[in-house]
Amino acid sequence: MMEKVNIPEIFAEDVFTDAVMQERLPKSVYKQFKKSIDEGRDLDLATADVIANEIRTWAIAKGATHFAHLFQPLTGVTAEKQDSFITAPKADGSVVTAFSGKELIKGEPDGSSFPSGGLRVTFEARGYTVWDTTSSVFVRHDAAGTTLLIPTAFYSYNGEALDQKAPLLRSMQVISDSSIKLLRLFGNTSAKKVAPSVGAEQEYFLVDAAKFEQRKDLIYTGRTLFGAAAPKGQELDDHYFGTIRQRVASFMKNINEELWKVGIPSKTQHNEVAPAQHEIAPIYANANVAVDQNQVVMQTLKRIACQHDMKCLLHEKPFAGVNGSGKHNNWSLVTDTGENLLEPGDTPHENKQFLLVLAAIIKAVDKYAGLLRESAADPGNDHRLGANEAPPAIISVFLGSQLEDIINQYIETGSASTSIEGGFLTTGSAALKDITKDATDRNRTSPFAFTGNKFEFRMVGSRDSIASPNIVLNTIVAEAFDDASERLAKATDFDAEVDALISEYAKAHSRIIFNGDGYSDEWVVEAEKRGLPNLKSIVDATEVLESEDVINLFDKYGVLTPTELKAREEVKYENYAKVINIEALTMIDMATKQIIPAVIKYTKSLADTVIAVKAAGSDASVQADILGEVSDLLKATKSALTELKAVTEQATQKEEGKVQARFYNEVVFKAMDALRAPVDKLEMIVDKEAWPMPSYGDLMFEV
Repeated sequence: MMEKVNIPEIFAEDVFTDAVMQERLPKSVYKQFKKSIDEGRDLDLATADVIANEIRTWAIAKGATHFAHLFQPLTGVTAEKQDSFITAPKADGSVVTAFSGKELIKGEPDGSSFPSGGLRVTFEARGYTVWDTTSSVFVRHDAAGTTLLIPTAFYSYNGEALDQKAPLLRSMQVISDSSIKLLRLFGNTSAKKVAPSVGAEQEYFLVDAAKFEQRKDLIYTGRTLFGAAAPKGQELDDHYFGTIRQRVASFMKNINEELWKVGIPSKTQHNEVAPAQHEIAPIYANANVAVDQNQVVMQTLKRIACQHDMKCLLHEKPFAGVNGSGKHNNWSLVTDTGENLLEPGDTPHENKQFLLVLAAIIKAVDKYAGLLRESAADPGNDHRLGANEAPPAIISVFLGSQLEDIINQYIETGSASTSIEGGFLTTGSAALKDITKDATDRNRTSPFAFTGNKFEFRMVGSRDSIASPNIVLNTIVAEAFDDASERLAKATDFDAEVDALISEYAKAHSRIIFNGDGYSDEWVVEAEKRGLPNLKSIVDATEVLESEDVINLFDKYGVLTPTELKAREEVKYENYAKVINIEALTMIDMATKQIIPAVIKYTKSLADTVIAVKAAGSDASVQADILGEVSDLLKATKSALTELKAVTEQATQKEEGKVQARFYNEVVFKAMDALRAPVDKLEMIVDKEAWPMPSYGDLMFEV
């Protein structure tokens, strides 16, 4: 009988929550801690020592032997350096455990070996991790035992941000300050803070571990570099929201339990469109907490998959010809009193504050469309964006019929007097009740879509940290809010000026609004006519970071200094070049050591068959035709392999940075495609028993 799970009983049992703090800490210490957060002040060491001691006692009771600062360097994954709680042994040989406030607040990992774009070099090794007091510490149970994990930001010795968390926290302060300034002008005197609320829908694939281990491309790169299409893909749409296979269901059960224990409110799970593809989504949290939680989700997916003899693939496009995986970043702004600034209300045409917020966001997204695209730029996303399951590389905003109608009213008349209502959906059956409809439909083809009371940025790649898009959204919207506040503060007629701003922003930036089919070829043509950027590759997108507007934006708000931004640009180019180089070398290795030898062996078998059939006096033309076809494809494979080797070697000689990255994008990447083409054709001909690796069908349908 399956063990019953009591969600309230296990939820956050491994988290040092606010409730646990209140229970365990002296009232004066707890009040001092909360005050330091509310006022943005440093936590004094005496208070930190008391908190650290209680955390140590709590964690050890949970079985913890080590602690670690959990940080997010520019690798896309988390990092940690674990230390045990033991102190130096006593004279009698015994040891005691200790954990100081200093150890809680600050760590000193080596900062030289992470991607930093030149902010760190080997002889400048010191880095600092600093406790993010707004994100709860927790314990993790795994094969290494139990470890206390402390969410942190990561800085260089000179104070430069070396991670995703530091600029995210800066951007959250910026959007809060700008939002409060705007709210005060609308008469809101109760709100003290505004936080970006974020929910990340995580897509992933599951494959059998034994089959995964037979694919060097999956091991080294996370995606299949070769692979002919299976006879069945996703064309029947039968996997989407279909019944979850029992093996996968067991995995999902364990995932939920693990996430609930560490306080992650895992809410939704279902099969996605492609075979073997699935999705998990939590309830929303403040942006920095949501970023931390999403990193834990990705780690947990991989860890628990191994326990079920499976592998979790988080690459944006692990299989050609079927849907890739994204990460939908749902973003809204919520005050500390619970007001969502993106809640339109029942009559949005009368909600002037909402309409100005909406218009300012439209302005921000149009002005910085390239930057928002860059925030989702990832080598794997180059394969996904623009395919039939993902938004194109063109940024556009979907509003839905109700809000688009209101915006059009402002464009035409300078105000709005009506809102389209949702109405009812008639079921046509006495067994079913008629239901109310939303005032607008959804658009799954839009990269930036308004969905009720939030915007859903659907361009983010499945492996990526969601920090980058939220840093961008927070900062560009803060600038738009500040521009509006500056105008409104000088207005003699506040209401008239609000209408004027909404109308002005709507007219100037309506080109970014598109409610149609973002997958269509017609939209690509139309977007070009509108002057919208179409940055198809990560190399194209990264160039946006060189723009004076972008440099000045981040510098003005203190989110990223010009030096920090330049470093991130260098990391992007360097990462792309390394990823493509690894993929090219993996293809060369697989073709040389596995595919070509297997095909040669198969051609010998065919040749022997032709000779034997002819000797028996029978017609061997079919066998001879197949031998000829295989031999021609083998020759094409060898030729393409030689070319890929040559251009990959050339790439390593190019000047590092944008020049090298562009060569990999424009030359090496094409040579990789040229090698894949004949190999995939060979896979369709060569005997399955002779083919040296599991097929797409094996990987996607046998899990």
